[in-house]
Amino acid sequence: MNNKKSIPEKTKYFKILIAGIGIVYILYLFTLQVLQAQNFRTEALRYASQSTRLPAVRGEIFDRTHTVSFATNEDSFSLAIIPAEIEKGKHEALFAKIAETAGISLDSIMKKIPPKYYHLYQAIVIANSVDTSSIIKIAENREEFPGVYWNPQPKRKYPSIGSMAHVIGYVGEITRDEYKLLYNKGYTSNDIIGKAGLEKVYDEVLKGKDGYVLKNVDVKGKDLSAYESKVEKPVNGKNLVLTIDAEIQKTAERALGQRMGSVVVLKPATGEILALVSYPWFDPNLFTANKAGDEYARLLQDEKKPLLNRAVQSSYPPASTFKTVLTAADLEEKAFPVDGKIVCKGVIDYGGREWNCWIHRPGHGPLDLKGALAQSCDVYYWTLGRDYLGIDTIVSYAKEFGYGAPTGIDLPGEASGFVPTPQWKEKTYNERWTPGDTMNLSIGQGYMLASPLQVADMMAMVANSGKIMKPHLVKEIRDPETGALLSAVQPEVLATSNISKESFLHLQEDLRGVIVNGTARTPISTKVVQIAGKTGTAEVGLKDRWHSWFASYGPYDAPVDQQIVVVTMIEATNPWEWWAPYAANVIYQAIFGGQDVDSAAKTVGVNIDRTNVRGRTE
Repeated sequence: MNNKKSIPEKTKYFKILIAGIGIVYILYLFTLQVLQAQNFRTEALRYASQSTRLPAVRGEIFDRTHTVSFATNEDSFSLAIIPAEIEKGKHEALFAKIAETAGISLDSIMKKIPPKYYHLYQAIVIANSVDTSSIIKIAENREEFPGVYWNPQPKRKYPSIGSMAHVIGYVGEITRDEYKLLYNKGYTSNDIIGKAGLEKVYDEVLKGKDGYVLKNVDVKGKDLSAYESKVEKPVNGKNLVLTIDAEIQKTAERALGQRMGSVVVLKPATGEILALVSYPWFDPNLFTANKAGDEYARLLQDEKKPLLNRAVQSSYPPASTFKTVLTAADLEEKAFPVDGKIVCKGVIDYGGREWNCWIHRPGHGPLDLKGALAQSCDVYYWTLGRDYLGIDTIVSYAKEFGYGAPTGIDLPGEASGFVPTPQWKEKTYNERWTPGDTMNLSIGQGYMLASPLQVADMMAMVANSGKIMKPHLVKEIRDPETGALLSAVQPEVLATSNISKESFLHLQEDLRGVIVNGTARTPISTKVVQIAGKTGTAEVGLKDRWHSWFASYGPYDAPVDQQIVVVTMIEATNPWEWWAPYAANVIYQAIFGGQDVDSAAKTVGVNIDRTNVRGRTE
């Protein structure tokens, strides 16, 4: 009897269970259709629309007169493939045909469209900067290239770039790692971005903002619309006007010639770079071609390192140009009387070995401070640094002149140089600092390193009587359509010195003495401008090779806002010739004599194409 009574009871529970399940489903449907409806609509729209990029035109780059173009654009195309429009089994054959026709790497196409993408109707860009002739070949045989499409895309062009390559840099396709870093700044996986030089530093200014066309598509990316639903026009990148003077750049480039080294010309009053030359250079137009990777690999393997900006990214012993700093330190500290004399016999014995002055026996004889700087006497500065100034004072003044720290120039990869200290040596080599180390540092040798730009800043501080203005290459940013000035770079103080004006005045006179009565008397023969400066010959461990330096400014007798600093540096990798001061001589003659470089060279009696003609001297 009890079992019979339990049947209705079980039925009742079953009905309750069914009702409960029904309520749950109703609530779930309510959630989907009402509460989450907007979310699903948004998601549906996301999958129902596709954006096609309209690339912005990259901003152009000009010299300081806004008349000479260093970077512009020319007509080009991007090439894309819709994989699903290619007949099954024929993808790889078509990829090979495209590679051959357009000069694109087959491997790069295969990487961008692997087999797992073959079902997609989405257009995948396989190459940028495709030339018109390649597009014409594809268009003329359209039936042989199913699923292949192209769109106009400006291609970067560097007209007559020459030595400006290191300044301007180059552009290239954004890499996966770069895209991850730049995604939040609005960059896309198909962008062309700056890779080096100003192209990299000012990429966000130059690139502009891409536009787009928004179309309706299905889940595979197939176009479902008969019309464009939305169009946003691109905003072109802004133009850069540089501090570089195109004529001075050409003059410096020609004066340096095919010698591994660099030239820096700057205005000490503002920090504007008028010329920045590094040899050897490269052609950045190679990087806008479809085989840019091959060209880059070739340049990386070149033992002459043409991608290296030697004026900014390399460091060398500053050699005797560093005696400028010791002279300033002695003038300010009064560590040794300026009219006191140290006798140079061409050699001194210290630490169980002979230290030979560059002139060797019989030496320079008795010299005061001014005479020692003019003749670049090593014995004098060894003695001054070791016995009177000391390592701590030398290091302090070196840093005051900007050594051991980057200048902050608007270029990537700047070298910081190096000023050694006793603490550094003990930590690095577990060795005590010795007086011999101080002697080496006193003539800019040993562990001391500096870039040509840092040496230029040192001379700028002298010309500017205690102030270094931050060196910079961009002068203005302008509207690409109207040319209207959008912003101008204002001079910025990088460092100031506590050295007295009197000491700087004395130092300026002593540096003028180097030209009038010292080591630079012969090579600096120009009559159109008075120059002050310092020669330098850095030892690199070779018997027949040295780095050749000349750091200078002029006109010596003019206000600082009319002066320029010129630093020339020739590497020891060249056949030996004491070329640095001769190159500067030509540059000064051309600028202040109003001559082209060949006429200037003829005026001062210099053959700018000569090599291996002169023995070592300071």
